Amino acid sequence: MSAVNRGLRQASRTLRLPQTQQRLGQPSSAAGALRPLIANSTCSRTAATPALATPRNSSAFSTMASLQSAAAAAAAPSPASHQGYDAEVKDIADYVHNKNIDSDLAFDTARWVFIDTLGCGLEGLRFKECTKLLGPIVDGTVVPNGTRVPGTPFQLDPVNGAFNIGAMIRWLDYNDCWLAAEWGHPSDNLGAILAVADWVTRTNKAGGNIFGGKTFTVRDVLEAMIKAHEIQGCLALLNSFNKAGLDHVVLVKVASAAVVSKLLGLSEKQTADAVTQAWVDGQSLRTYRHTPNTMSRKSWAAGDACQRAVNLVLKVAKGEPGIPTVLSAPVWGFYDVLFKGKKFEFQRPYGSYVMENVLFKVSYPAEFHSQTAVEASQKIHNQLKSMGKSAADIKGVTCRTHEACIRIIDKQFRPMDNFADRDHCIQYMCSVMLVFGRLTAGDYTDGSEAATSPLVESLRQKIKCVEDPKFTTDYHDPSLRTISNGLTVELNDGTVLPEVVVEAPLGHRLRRDEAKPEILAKYKRHLEPHYPADKVKQLVALSQEPKKLETMSVDEYVDLYVVERSEFV
Repeated sequence: MSAVNRGLRQASRTLRLPQTQQRLGQPSSAAGALRPLIANSTCSRTAATPALATPRNSSAFSTMASLQSAAAAAAAPSPASHQGYDAEVKDIADYVHNKNIDSDLAFDTARWVFIDTLGCGLEGLRFKECTKLLGPIVDGTVVPNGTRVPGTPFQLDPVNGAFNIGAMIRWLDYNDCWLAAEWGHPSDNLGAILAVADWVTRTNKAGGNIFGGKTFTVRDVLEAMIKAHEIQGCLALLNSFNKAGLDHVVLVKVASAAVVSKLLGLSEKQTADAVTQAWVDGQSLRTYRHTPNTMSRKSWAAGDACQRAVNLVLKVAKGEPGIPTVLSAPVWGFYDVLFKGKKFEFQRPYGSYVMENVLFKVSYPAEFHSQTAVEASQKIHNQLKSMGKSAADIKGVTCRTHEACIRIIDKQFRPMDNFADRDHCIQYMCSVMLVFGRLTAGDYTDGSEAATSPLVESLRQKIKCVEDPKFTTDYHDPSLRTISNGLTVELNDGTVLPEVVVEAPLGHRLRRDEAKPEILAKYKRHLEPHYPADKVKQLVALSQEPKKLETMSVDEYVDLYVVERSEFV
């Protein structure tokens, strides 16, 4: 980047700050001149430097330096009174309160994400490891006009309701995905959004007057989803939280806190306060996603983030203030404590880009970096079958892939101790497909045919991953965002099969129309174990009537999913 561009970018940021400060109740002496500039910008943003900030010291942490910094801060005027909120926080609050979403594509995509996510949650209920965590904190508790949990008889407070919905929709790693410098599943935010919208609507319909007495429609939920997707996704584009050891669910907590604040009628300043509370809340470590500690927490971590977000917003609604420089405060701020002293970078301003480009998991319940590899494996399975051969005839497999895949799910020789290991191992997922010609959620469970197959285990250790820099470049290219994998198979007789490459998985923006019938079939398949045929038909039909669906009251729509007696819960 040239010095001229950097200068223009910093000048733009300086011009923009006073405008947002006025909305947050802070004095301003300059006109807000940046909005036209930022609307056309795809440049990184730079946080405003606090007036009392001291130069960063790149040396090791010093207790004395920390004490001196704390003493100086104590002697100085209150930061809340004399410093503005971090620019990154103000941008989120500004977006949530002032950005009108007018993208038909975003709303259409959100509708597909909505039904797909609810369907994935219902499928998660079929696993006891998931359902054992759900329900009220104290058995038998029913909250009058509380959040209803789809597929269950539970009626809960919105905080626990957010956990229940968030945990069930994330359990199988089968809902939408966003891949960039950071990855994650923006539909996780639905746990918080739906829990709050349903609770507020039921309470106010029953004669309550909480948060202004408002009731919500499904379209309100879709708009909140678009904005939550955008916040989580834009923060992920250039900022790798995993490289700092943090789990991506921090972004679920931040995004959910922002949009839930708006749903609850909080002011723009209170939304900023809630966002700062989410940043300061202490963040999950990724260790539960990696050997030797891979375990089921990765499946309920998003539910935990949703729960925390709703809890924090409700505290702000009661008058709790925020932490204005939670990110940039020297020594004690998020950047210095948890992000290795770096500031967030941004590729684009907040709009509706993420929802419009989000990835759907359609074909397989597999970690997304492996989707194209599993699709290639299915083609190879069929090719071997046509040759009169099988996976037993394979001597070795080379997987040409992208860097993120190697960093997250390349586990060629590591032991597969549980389902959490298996569904995050590209070698295991490809082996199951090569051996059986399928990959289902049941193939990850202990004692399953796949998990106990000697051939799967043997083949898993014959699959080697190698990075192709071009695949990595395309993965980060905003115009492509492909997730390419190519498999080359060598047979025991020395035959080398032509490489099978799949660049964009089914469900990618480039294959969206091709995916929609499959997404609908997947939704129907996930409904069927829970509801009679007429209810399944009703829900499937409603999902394809956008105007009727969007105008429905949230509580009336959620009631369609309530199951008073469930064989799974």
